[in-house]
Amino acid sequence: MSHDEHDHDHDDHEHSGPLVELVTLRDWLRYAVTRFNRAQLFFGHGTDNAWDEAVYLMLHTLALPLDRLEPFMDACIPLDERETLLDIIERRVESRMPAAYLTGEAWLAGYRFKVDPRVIVPRSYFAALLAEGLAPWIDDPESVTRVADVCTGSGCLAIMMAHTFPNAEVDAVDLSADALAVATDNVADYGLEEQVHLHQGDALAPLAGQRYDLILSNPPYVTAEAMAALPAEYRHEPEMALAAGDDGLDVVRSLIAHARAHLNPGGLLMVEVGHNRHLVEAAFPDLPFTWLADDQAEDMVFMLREDELP
Repeated sequence: MSHDEHDHDHDDHEHSGPLVELVTLRDWLRYAVTRFNRAQLFFGHGTDNAWDEAVYLMLHTLALPLDRLEPFMDACIPLDERETLLDIIERRVESRMPAAYLTGEAWLAGYRFKVDPRVIVPRSYFAALLAEGLAPWIDDPESVTRVADVCTGSGCLAIMMAHTFPNAEVDAVDLSADALAVATDNVADYGLEEQVHLHQGDALAPLAGQRYDLILSNPPYVTAEAMAALPAEYRHEPEMALAAGDDGLDVVRSLIAHARAHLNPGGLLMVEVGHNRHLVEAAFPDLPFTWLADDQAEDMVFMLREDELP
C-alpha cells in the first residue's frame, strides 16, 4: 500500500463510526436500541424494554427533561456530547449495570431517589397502591398516625408513605447500614427528617415496644433457585436485598410471626412477595390472606389484619 493510500484509509476511519455518523438524538436512540437488543440486555429496573431504557439514558445524559422527547428528536448533538452518549451506551452494554446505577437516580411513581450499588434499585407494587392511599383498605389516610416500612432500602416507600399519610410518624428499618446511608440522603432530599425515622436491624426487631396502624414491607423474597438464574443486571444489587432462603420466605416468616405485637387494634400488615403467592399459601395454609390488586398487578401483595395474625 502506498503512503497516499495509507493516509486515505486513515482519513476514512476518522470520518466513520458512531461519533461521526450519528448526528441527531433520533440517530443516537436508534443506535442505542439496536446495541441493547443485540446485546440481549435485561430490563427490570424501571423500564421493561430497550426503547424506554435508551430514551431515559439519552435524556438524562443530555440533561433534558425526561418527559419531553419529541422536541429534541432532530436536534443536532455536538461532538463532546456524542462522546458522553457513546460512553453511557457502551457502559450499559459492557457492565450490564442497571441504568439507575449509571445515572445515580431512580424514579418510582413520579418520585426521584438517589441510588447506587449499596442499595437495591427502587421498584415496588406498593408504589401504585400508595398513590391510591391504599384504598379501600384505609378509609382516611389523614387519620393514620404511625406506620412502619420494614426493609426500606433507599427509603423510597417510607418517603412515599410520609406523603400518603401526612399526619403519620414513619419508622423505616433496614438490616444494611449501607442502605440506610442512602436512605438518609433521600429522606433529607425530601425534607422529611422530622417525620421519617431510620432504624438499623433485622425486620421488626428494632421496633420493640412500638405499635402501628400499618406495617408495610417489600422484603427480600427471591428463592435460592431464582437467585441462581438471575440476569446479570441483578448481580449488581446487594444480594441481601434479594435473597431470602430456599423458598424466599425467610423475612416473610419473621414478619408474620411478630407483626401482631406491633399493630394497633384493627392495624394492617401488608407484604410484597412478587410471584410467590403459591409458596406463601403453602407455608401458611391456615391464614386468611387478602391479595391486593391494582391495574399493574395482582397477587403480588398480601394483607393480614391484626386479629388475623398468629
